[in-house]
Amino acid sequence: MNAQKTGSTATPVAAPAEPSTSTSSRKAWVKKTPVEIVLEQIGKQEEKVAGMRKDLAREERELGKLQQAKKVLEAQ
Repeated sequence: MNAQKTGSTATPVAAPAEPSTSTSSRKAWVKKTPVEIVLEQIGKQEEKVAGMRKDLAREERELGKLQQAKKVLEAQ
């Protein structure tokens, strides 16, 4: 059950990792003050609420259409 090795007995060596150039494209971490964090959270919440209002308006329009269809069906 001995496996025969073919070729050279030297193990392939991986090329050394070159320094990544992506480190220069990354933004440096800047510590935020508590005020900046709260203001950022407020902004995110405002965006979330605006999206929910948009969804609610769409759902209300759909409900209005369905209610009109209901009136037509009940009239018959």
